[in-house]
Amino acid sequence: MTADERSTQNSQSVAVVGGGIFGLTSALELRRRGWRAHVIDPTPVPRSLAASTDISKVVRPDYGPDEIYVEMAETAIAGWHDWNTRWTPPVYHPDGFLLLSREPMRPGGFEHESYTLLRRRHHPVERLDPQTRDDRFPAWTSDRYPDGYFNPNAGWAESGRVIERLTDDARASGIELIEGTPVARLLEKGSRTIGVALENGDAIEADIVLVTVGAWTLTLLPHLGDVMWATGQPVVHFKVDDPDRWSAPEFPVWAADIAHTGWYGFPALADGSLKIGLHGPGRRVHPKDPRTVTSAELEWFRTFLAENLPALADAPVLASRLCLYCDTFDGNFWIDHDPARPGLVVASGDSGHAFKFAPMLGGLIADVVERKPNRWAPAFRWRDRLKDSKEAARALDDQRRA
Repeated sequence: MTADERSTQNSQSVAVVGGGIFGLTSALELRRRGWRAHVIDPTPVPRSLAASTDISKVVRPDYGPDEIYVEMAETAIAGWHDWNTRWTPPVYHPDGFLLLSREPMRPGGFEHESYTLLRRRHHPVERLDPQTRDDRFPAWTSDRYPDGYFNPNAGWAESGRVIERLTDDARASGIELIEGTPVARLLEKGSRTIGVALENGDAIEADIVLVTVGAWTLTLLPHLGDVMWATGQPVVHFKVDDPDRWSAPEFPVWAADIAHTGWYGFPALADGSLKIGLHGPGRRVHPKDPRTVTSAELEWFRTFLAENLPALADAPVLASRLCLYCDTFDGNFWIDHDPARPGLVVASGDSGHAFKFAPMLGGLIADVVERKPNRWAPAFRWRDRLKDSKEAARALDDQRRA
């Protein structure tokens, strides 16, 4: 049965606001299930300023003791391999993930809990003693990370190219992409959301409005301001003269005591671009603010390189920008029907760690839209703000970044 034939059997329609990874994957899955779908974005897709649009994102199942995310990542990684089979050239690079710890791994620590859970789930993780680490990953200062492990079942994805591929798939499937026209407001009939009004005066009515705008969520849905907000996280691209030296297997995706410092990074690309990021508390921003990395933030990067990757201490900066997160108060995604606004579904709250789940996100969101059982959906339900310091993979103190 073709998509057009399914569409005649299912009169339901969805207006997806936002053409990033949440929006495109969910629109494609709903279209596959027979929904009529529009995807609306204020700029051409891929949107240059969207969090999804970048050269790389980490793909890993390492989530401390959080088995829900580990299960989801396992499903997603299988999906990444499927996408590599379908798309040429491949978009996922299973180069592995190096997790370094500044102290011996102990129960309760992010690296220890990740390693223990992955071993229990039969992942081929390998604990590294200092000598093995120095032999296999020689770029790192030898005395700063006495413990850690390597996970070969991980890697990185070419995130911008993934969005391009999904956009092509969306057009081919019959999804209507409305690009270059921002949404002005939701259309409402009483308490029910019935569509969206565009800034050009057009209106799109739909059975479900699915808001997937990431860091722009509060500009459209300000009533969520007490449970989520936009933060900017600095990312810097350095230039290396010998990309092979800074590539896997000697230099895979890495995290340097990330639960305490926030530092992570990638192998160099063929053109010598090497990306390093800081997954920390960030700074509150408005998504329309300039994406400028400050001189103080650049100095954090220079200090980190000098102390940890000294061969890169003087590497020139190619580019820098703030990567925008839509942070929820507890670090979990936010995927549910708005209980006070029938017809409105929100899929947001990436909290800086959603892209890796791209191959399974569409199915999860579509199940929520259709109110079908999904084993993971309860973790991302509509919820009240509670005091919660759950998220293990975020730096807790600006002073511990170096």
